[in-house]
Amino acid sequence: MRDYEKIRSVIIRGGTSKGVFILKNDLPDDPEVRDRVILSIYGGTDERQIDGLGGADSLTSKLAIISVSTRPDADIEFTFGQVGIGTGKIDYNSNCGNILSGVGPFAVDEGLVAVQKPYTKVRIFNTNTNTIIEARVPVSSGKSVSEGDYTIDGVPGKGAKIDLNFLHADGAKTGKLFPTGNRKEILHTKAGDFNVSIVDIAAPAVFIQAEQLGLTGTEMHTDLTAKQLNTLEIIRSSAAKKIGFVESVEDATKVTPSSPKIIMVSPSQTYTNIHGDIIEHQTIHLTARAMSMQKMHKTFPVTGGICTAAAAKLTGTIVYECSTNPYYNEVIIGHPSGSMEFSIDCKDNGQLVQFNKTAVARTSRRLMEGYAYVPKELFWNETESIY
Repeated sequence: MRDYEKIRSVIIRGGTSKGVFILKNDLPDDPEVRDRVILSIYGGTDERQIDGLGGADSLTSKLAIISVSTRPDADIEFTFGQVGIGTGKIDYNSNCGNILSGVGPFAVDEGLVAVQKPYTKVRIFNTNTNTIIEARVPVSSGKSVSEGDYTIDGVPGKGAKIDLNFLHADGAKTGKLFPTGNRKEILHTKAGDFNVSIVDIAAPAVFIQAEQLGLTGTEMHTDLTAKQLNTLEIIRSSAAKKIGFVESVEDATKVTPSSPKIIMVSPSQTYTNIHGDIIEHQTIHLTARAMSMQKMHKTFPVTGGICTAAAAKLTGTIVYECSTNPYYNEVIIGHPSGSMEFSIDCKDNGQLVQFNKTAVARTSRRLMEGYAYVPKELFWNETESIY
């Protein structure tokens, strides 16, 4: 008698992230048992994730749970999970736009949606934020296309362009574009007082100018000291408490480590990215560095990018004050691996804000499909087998 169970899994590189995609029906219904199974698939609590499919990096320790939607406005339901590395926790508090870029192709290839060529529109309901995203997926011969001539910084080579349009994304998690009612404010923390903007579109984020932390804004992921990382987490945790995500600042790192995001912004600057390429200041509208699970993101998160690009269009925010050329729909953000372009169409009269488009393009590629092997004992709850 075998001592394991098999879970059908697909590994997909979505944007600059990589994750395991699993159909909801292939996972246990009991949330506690389900998370035990998922953690085992990724390597448990080992920081190297050597005994699982995780890559020992927050960008490669991501999960997509997929099902067909019963909603009239959606085709697919997608739940994102940020699998902690060495923590034994899975954070379901935010969406991931990079992994999201693999959901449309996955749905097409798994036969979950009706296919139209040359492009299939997949309406995706993200359960983490209760928002709808339209993915425009190129197809051929009934399957998604991965080869193309579109490039994104942080991913080698070229791929097929996948357009993602976030519908009604303002207030995605908190219900408010400005969760505290302010476009800019002073956040009081045990590390000091900081001018911040807290904005929620596609995902909530707290923005701070890099110079407040004594930084230039062009730092790479290896440049921040332990003290600077701790200060950033204190600011993020203080914002999490202020917008009601946690009851105490001390709870934030454990309870909601990935949301809100904290993003450092600065005016457009010329800098050398992690690949040794020079990013010229005139090719971007602002420079930004995002944190991912208490470490600097080596590229830039899609949902955090949508929020950053949208904030660049909103007068009075810290991001707007750092940005150049905020009057066009195109917003280009300089990040550690290069730059990232967003399309933001909004009207802002200082009181009311209306977004007509919040979009970005990504690429995706299916890397593997097969079965993840999970110890059989994990499928038992305290009283009986879930099967």
